Amino acid sequence: MKKIMFFLLLGVSINMHSQSLNNLSITGTILDKSTQEPLPFATIILLQSNTIVTGASTDQDGTFDLTTKRGNYTIQLEFMGYETVILPKQSYQESINLGTLYLEETIEQLDAIAITAEKSTVEYKLDKKIFNVGEDLISKGGSVGDVLNNVPSVTVDAIGAISLRGNPNVRILINGKPSVLTANNGLDQIPADTIEKVEISTNPSSRYGAEGTAGIINIVLKRNKKGGFGSSIQATMGYPKNYGVNYNFNYKTKKFNIFSNLSHRNLRFPGSMTYFQTNLSDQGSASFIEQDVSLERNYKLNTVYVGGDYYINENNTLTFSYYLTNNISNQNVTYLYDFLTSDKELDKTIKATNTYEEPQNANQIEVNYVKTFQNPDKKLTANIQYDFWNDDENENISEQEIFPTEKAKQHIRSRDIESSKDLLVQSDYAMPVFKNSQLEMGVRGEIRRINSDYKVWTNNLLVDSLDNLLRYDEKIYGAYVQYGNKDNKFEYAIGLRVEHSNTKTKDRKNLFKNHKKYTDLFPTVHLTYNFSEKQSLQLSYSKRITRPRFWQLNPFGGIADRNNIRYGNPDLNPMYTHSFELALLQRWNRFTMNPSVYYQRSTNIFEMITFATSDNVISTLPVNLGIENRYGFELVSTYSPFQWWRLSGEINLYGFDQTGTFENKDYNTRDSAWTSRINSSLKFTKFSVQTTFNYTGARTSGQTYTRDVAWLNLSLSKDFLSDRMSLTVNAYNLFNSRITKQSITGEDYSLDIVQNTAQRRLSATLTYRFNRTKKDKDRLPD
Repeated sequence: MKKIMFFLLLGVSINMHSQSLNNLSITGTILDKSTQEPLPFATIILLQSNTIVTGASTDQDGTFDLTTKRGNYTIQLEFMGYETVILPKQSYQESINLGTLYLEETIEQLDAIAITAEKSTVEYKLDKKIFNVGEDLISKGGSVGDVLNNVPSVTVDAIGAISLRGNPNVRILINGKPSVLTANNGLDQIPADTIEKVEISTNPSSRYGAEGTAGIINIVLKRNKKGGFGSSIQATMGYPKNYGVNYNFNYKTKKFNIFSNLSHRNLRFPGSMTYFQTNLSDQGSASFIEQDVSLERNYKLNTVYVGGDYYINENNTLTFSYYLTNNISNQNVTYLYDFLTSDKELDKTIKATNTYEEPQNANQIEVNYVKTFQNPDKKLTANIQYDFWNDDENENISEQEIFPTEKAKQHIRSRDIESSKDLLVQSDYAMPVFKNSQLEMGVRGEIRRINSDYKVWTNNLLVDSLDNLLRYDEKIYGAYVQYGNKDNKFEYAIGLRVEHSNTKTKDRKNLFKNHKKYTDLFPTVHLTYNFSEKQSLQLSYSKRITRPRFWQLNPFGGIADRNNIRYGNPDLNPMYTHSFELALLQRWNRFTMNPSVYYQRSTNIFEMITFATSDNVISTLPVNLGIENRYGFELVSTYSPFQWWRLSGEINLYGFDQTGTFENKDYNTRDSAWTSRINSSLKFTKFSVQTTFNYTGARTSGQTYTRDVAWLNLSLSKDFLSDRMSLTVNAYNLFNSRITKQSITGEDYSLDIVQNTAQRRLSATLTYRFNRTKKDKDRLPD
């Protein structure tokens, strides 16, 4: 009730005081003491004799501006999860800027009331949304994919492909930079418990690289922000096989901060697929192929993440970190091919088995330097990051005709040794120019080389046509400048980024030689008008690029499935997108609503073209098809009817039309689709329940029609031992309904596919926290 009265008094007092000739202004900035980051929506309260006079909340940049009468006041600073700071009572007779004020996170456990009133899940800034995952139950014991499945605007399909608003051309970053894990499809190697937040930017500003036409997803890993020792251990077990141990360790003093995470996971993913292919001849007759696939994927993952901050002095920090991941993946697949006549009578049956093994090692070394100044809006950073990884993909295929006669087995073996080295150098500088304005600039360079040495043997004889070494070199250099300003209710940021790309593809046999150079300008504009503290309107524009990924360029796609073969296209060109968005943010006491409309126009779009060869083998090739116009409406909202119950939901309605020609054939498509997610969290003092319902509507892209699908996730959590221990039980895809059904239509064939590769998973995770106490805080080491 006191809080409600405070906000009522706030509205009345501001209006009354603004009319007074004795008014004065109290301004300042509130930052997190450890991270030096702004704290938006922190509360500033003016008190007289323990009575609230007026108050305000900080803006997105942590600034506040209070208007009041001359008098003697005590000022109180509050933010959920942080220690309250009280400025001693003093006389205020003229306008004053209090400068930078700091809040420090609470060390002790929150009491029962505070636990139910945790910090908002979603925060909104000028150029991004921030999804805090600390209390997300369904993510506990999982991986990055489990976290992203709960993030607004993001979807992860049954095979792990990530989309933003239904668009798969999204850039994934870790701690603001590309990572060896994102470059090598290793996101599932990151435990969910190590993730602090996920930042979503559908129209990124120029300070970010221009890669990713759908936008950017930035995964921010946890770091120790408190003093002293902190640690937790987490153990998971589940069915199908899901065993894991994760250990976090942090130790911080006034001079240095050591952080680490060690994890081991052992996972099994069973699945099945069916294909029904219809082949049409020039004479109009038909033949059919029916294919059943059963598969089992197994992963053994070991990760080590260690690092440290060295506080050279109050304004200079040097950070070193090292990330190592070892992944041994095994896959056992059985294929059964039934070849049918035009009367759908069985003509021939072939059985094939594939044993796949891929040991993989990935490393990332990073050195980061941060210099801060007395003015908190001034900052210099420099970063060097070196990634290197290698994997050894081995396929052993046994194929045999078993009907109408049993023939001798044919043995096919392939090996693809891939390796990559990636050096990234980046520096950024931000400084204030005028009051409430900021100038940002930066440079960045990235050099990368990937090698793929591919060989195939049939009955122990090397196949010369499939023996080759592909080398891919990529150099990207960029620089940007951005100016931002805030004038009363209006704020804006205008930026320009330039990037020069130099890519080379060549092979040992000189079959795939390509050299591409191009320089592009990428302007960005972000405008925000704040009608009030609780209502704002945002308009943004950005130009983006999506460069082909290595798997899209590599012509050696694998031969595991003799009837469905994927090839890469070394001659792919980058795709460009102009993106526009208009969004409204409206907050009430218990309800937040964020509707937005968006439009994207892309050229040189990537499309997977599927065709049947003369021997009825289905082949898939990525090409630059033409132009796509994508438009949509998205609504993200949260509602808390009670302190212990929070609802969140989103719906994304989008349509698109594609026009393009490949080999004199038109591939024009127009369609619309929608996705939605509803999340319910019940949080009591020691017990929590979370349910998430997901729905993806039917959609068409190029030749492929995908049917709608829905699934439900459920999670229960119970705290023990004064909140030091918690047990979380998860049920992913509870009713086993996440089954993908697709139809692909070509000129002389059709293909119906049913995939059940994301089957129901049950797990239990036990977490124990070695919490700091108040005494630990008081004994902060030197």
